[in-house]
Amino acid sequence: MSIPDRTRVVIIGGGAVGVSSLYHLALAGWTDCVLLERNELTAGSTWHAAGNCPNFATSWAVMNIQSYSTALYRGLAEAVDYPINYHVSGALRLAHSAARMQEFEHVRAMGVAQGLRMEMVNNDRMRALHPLVQTHDLVGGQWDPEDGDIDPAQLTQALARGARNLGATILRHTPATGVSRDGDGWIVQTDKGDIACDVVVNAAGYYAARVAEWFEPFGRPPLPMAVMSHQYLLTEPIPAIEEDARTRDGKLPLLRDPDVSYYLRQEKTGLNLGPYERDCVSMWTIGDMPEDFSFQLWQDDLDRLEDYIADAMARVPALATAGVSSVINGPIPYTPDGLPLIGPMPGVRNAFDANVFTFGIAQAGGAGKVLADWVTRGATDWDCWDVDPRRFGRFASNPAYARAKAEEVYGHEYAMHFPHMRWPAGAGQLTSPIHDRLIEMGAVMGSYGGWERANWFAKPGDDLSFEATQTWRRDGPWQARVAEEVAAVTQGCGVLDLCGFSRFDLSGTAAADWLGNLIAGRLPPVGRMTLAYFEGPTGRFKTEMSVARWGADDITLVTAAIARDHDLDLLRHQLPPGLILTDRSEDMSCLLVTGPRARDVLAPLTDGDLTLPWLSVQRASMPGHDICLQRVSFAGELGWEIHAPVAAIPAIHAGLLAAGAAPFGMWALDSMRIEKAYRAWGSDLSPGYTLREVGADRFIWAERRGDDPARALAVLTLEDTEYDPRPMSNVWLGDVRVGEITSAAFGCRVGKPVALAMLDRAKAPPGTSVEVDIFGRRVPALVHPDRPLWDAANDRIRA
Repeated sequence: MSIPDRTRVVIIGGGAVGVSSLYHLALAGWTDCVLLERNELTAGSTWHAAGNCPNFATSWAVMNIQSYSTALYRGLAEAVDYPINYHVSGALRLAHSAARMQEFEHVRAMGVAQGLRMEMVNNDRMRALHPLVQTHDLVGGQWDPEDGDIDPAQLTQALARGARNLGATILRHTPATGVSRDGDGWIVQTDKGDIACDVVVNAAGYYAARVAEWFEPFGRPPLPMAVMSHQYLLTEPIPAIEEDARTRDGKLPLLRDPDVSYYLRQEKTGLNLGPYERDCVSMWTIGDMPEDFSFQLWQDDLDRLEDYIADAMARVPALATAGVSSVINGPIPYTPDGLPLIGPMPGVRNAFDANVFTFGIAQAGGAGKVLADWVTRGATDWDCWDVDPRRFGRFASNPAYARAKAEEVYGHEYAMHFPHMRWPAGAGQLTSPIHDRLIEMGAVMGSYGGWERANWFAKPGDDLSFEATQTWRRDGPWQARVAEEVAAVTQGCGVLDLCGFSRFDLSGTAAADWLGNLIAGRLPPVGRMTLAYFEGPTGRFKTEMSVARWGADDITLVTAAIARDHDLDLLRHQLPPGLILTDRSEDMSCLLVTGPRARDVLAPLTDGDLTLPWLSVQRASMPGHDICLQRVSFAGELGWEIHAPVAAIPAIHAGLLAAGAAPFGMWALDSMRIEKAYRAWGSDLSPGYTLREVGADRFIWAERRGDDPARALAVLTLEDTEYDPRPMSNVWLGDVRVGEITSAAFGCRVGKPVALAMLDRAKAPPGTSVEVDIFGRRVPALVHPDRPLWDAANDRIRA
């Protein structure tokens, strides 16, 4: 087939994800698209993939992607007229502890919201479903009847047929060799000629980082990934399975033992055992990645799997009756958090990632839909921030960091992610100039967009072990300290090091007019600040930034640390000639000084006018340093944010402490902001919701609001069970699901658990008694109006 001179989209990579992306673009009507594959389709990780297709995921985005995939695969063979071996055998997840059952309960509840049929099961039920499994040491499990496995090659070929039938083009044995700019579009070079296109998609699998290098001259940071060696083994026929097959309609359910870390699946009349071992191995770490590793494997290394094989034999004794027929040891790409990259390339216009899939077969169908939504509509149907390539800061591109995190994730693939824990690998990437001083003061750190901030401050004797954080409960050693920190702020004055805010200065003639046309509401007058909301092309929330206006066209925008690349691209990609946008995220930092004594603490340290009203901004100085004072506090108390050069922070912080400010951490701030019904970026403020649903009416021009939304964020107070509901926990009114939790914490000032929830406004208006599903328990809750529970009139913050 000849190379076209021009096409609309070029996809680089012919694995399951790349071909699914082509298929979904064609389904959306974009048929003038070309996929380039250097070898045959499926030559990379798709070729040696096991093909498991779970729905289970602790990420809302990933569950959406996987459940879409399994639904798609059930009807794909008929839709494209191509035979596929797709076995919907169901799957059992085994639990060795009550904590694991709690995780299963939360995922089951998420599944309910997505229309899945997961259910909790006891040991008797598990033995009935899988007569070969031993359950004597288990506390229960979870059953998903829609789990299964698919032949990866057949899946890819079926998607390819569907894409071709719709008019898309696949060019095999046509490796891409580079890219160059063509205005806002691209020229993709191949060894058979060049193709001009509007959009490029990097779907190159474990070669994605190498392809990403072509885009670095145009602004893309190095792609954060490592390649792991993943092994699974296939057995010879097993008599017990042959016997079971004579009476069973279909295959035995797939087993997953997340506490030991392996899956065990029937393969013909044998078994497929796939461990994720702690003693894992990353590959190609010294620049030794071959030019072409198509249809290749590494030598097996079963010594790494010995303990997992022994455990699996004890769990299913029939496994010990057969020998190993083959071992597959192939490359699997991993990002630092184990989730794929699907969406706009950071720093580059009209280029997208659809790569680094650890579970590419399970996610290929949904990934193709998400990618096609991004390309054709500029936004997705679901909240896909968990897989957005812009979620990683540029620090994550450090190969040593990416490798350390990939090894940690692989070795703990099935681990529980408790709300107060922190995985240790890769800590300390981006630090405040007072980081060491905070540690000396007892700070227990967390990562916020890669920046180290204090979560809470420990005292001598507090249990700081990793084991202490392995709980879903709230009452760890931090609980009393968080309450003390909230009290210190509420009764006096606290100081919080908020390093890492993303900060962009905007200037130039008519800068305000340009920005005003981008946001949903009005800009503040000079000397004031406000929140600005940006709406996506489908009407959903895109981002929120605070806007400080120093002059008519002299503006500073501040956003979340993790949103830096996302929001910088939003602005830069639309910036007209003559305007100047300066990223000052790394040379400026912020201290929050807040509490009823904040004015007394600040007064002797600054020449700023502390009588200016709430939401005022001013330039001032503190001991020898120029600063920006912004009268605002996410804690909902009298307070100021001090924005200052990084070099000035140690002296300013020391002065604040000497004047009586008490240090506090992010968990205390989270407790206080939820009591004030303040929204957090990435949880309450989600691209899964519209601006009006998240309660941004006062920041939207009245004529742009449209009809009242059917659902909106509301405040809940809950009966205290010592557990806070996890995000996406269901809210029930009798047997009717009326919404989901977006964030929650114990409100130390109001003395009860508080949550923000997206609720059906008609079914759960203020005053309604509802129930929140917290790890399988229905907990009574009361719906409040969308306004603060603490200081509802804002008297304290305006003092």
